[in-house]
Amino acid sequence: MDEHLYVAFAKFEENQKEFERVRVIYKYALDRISKQEAQELFKNYTIFEKKFGDRRGIEDIIVSKRRFQYEEEVKANPHNYDAWFDYLRLVESDAEAETVREVYERAIANVPPIQEKRHWKRYIYLWVNYALYEELEAKDPERTRQVYQASLELIPHKKFTFAKMWLLYAQFEIRQKNLPFARRALGTSIGKCPKNKLFKGYIELELQLREFDRCRKLYEKFLEFGPENCTSWIKFAELETILGDIERARAIYELAISQPRLDMPEVLWKSYIDFEIEQEETERTRNLYRRLLQRTQHVKVWISFAQFELSSGKEGSLAKCRQIYEEANKTMRNCEEKEERLMLLESWRSFEEEFGTASDKERVDKLMPEKVKKRRKVQTDDGSDAGWEEYYDYIFPEDAANQPNLKLLAMAKLWKKQQQEKEVAEQDPDKDNDESES
Repeated sequence: MDEHLYVAFAKFEENQKEFERVRVIYKYALDRISKQEAQELFKNYTIFEKKFGDRRGIEDIIVSKRRFQYEEEVKANPHNYDAWFDYLRLVESDAEAETVREVYERAIANVPPIQEKRHWKRYIYLWVNYALYEELEAKDPERTRQVYQASLELIPHKKFTFAKMWLLYAQFEIRQKNLPFARRALGTSIGKCPKNKLFKGYIELELQLREFDRCRKLYEKFLEFGPENCTSWIKFAELETILGDIERARAIYELAISQPRLDMPEVLWKSYIDFEIEQEETERTRNLYRRLLQRTQHVKVWISFAQFELSSGKEGSLAKCRQIYEEANKTMRNCEEKEERLMLLESWRSFEEEFGTASDKERVDKLMPEKVKKRRKVQTDDGSDAGWEEYYDYIFPEDAANQPNLKLLAMAKLWKKQQQEKEVAEQDPDKDNDESES
């Protein structure tokens, strides 16, 4: 049986005006002959539909052609998941539910041969799309549940997992009003393969349900799993603050800052300080800044401390703010990062310009450094010379070692000024004569 026989048979029926028979012959042939051997068949079928068919018939031919194409692609490489996605998109738009299911089952049967997550990332979306099709298009919740459960049994959770699948399944069960099923799924997920995303998703669910005791237990488990996660500590403390348990929130912050390892300690400390400011606990906030300065002498901490004292609005706030700036300036004299010292002095100068006297401003101006251009040798990674580069350095008047440099700099500036005046005089001698005559 080849395409020429089918074409001849179809043309015979066409001459007999048996158009439905012609259509059946072409479809029958296309289902049984491979795409490479059916080019003439497609061509004649298309011509027939254009002559005697309607728009639907022509669309059927196009769909058939594309189906043949995708079939060839997935036969050549069953693990070409992009081809499966295209094929499924086509059949979903045109075919019956059973046909769509059949193609989905064929697609998910091609499990990645290697148990590495990067090889599974595209594959797992076949399961996601399958479940969504059953729920949204086929309207079959029981089959949807089976798809989710089968996918979760297939994933090798000991090596890696997909939090997305667990969360999608839980959300599906909630839509079906099966809260115990959703909780059981999420509980199993954090038991088998704890991940930040799973904990966050489970906590978010319980928050929406206003189950705050469950949220507390989940946060405790979450922080046992990842005690270095500052965001989790902050969210836990914020929950207690919203619930009005201020002492509990403070205890959580204290426990958090005592952890030996934290991924974002600066964010955690800022959150704790903002919490105490919000509670209008001025003395507690001041103590927090002092404790933080024992750990780090970063310029932003000093500036934030000074701004806090200024904004406290209590008696003597200006004097306390100025005192902080002075203390910071003394502490940072040995700081290697000269840009940080300059940042502090600029912040101090802005403060004095707004709130200080003329003598206060003058005092800070005298502390400002001189900016000088210098050169230094540049070396490549292997230690060989790569020439010279220019950079800017700052010379602070307070540093005793810099006093000779400042005198030298002042003398150089004076000499440069004299040279410029001399050049001007040489360029305009008539002006000097006019002045002497007058």
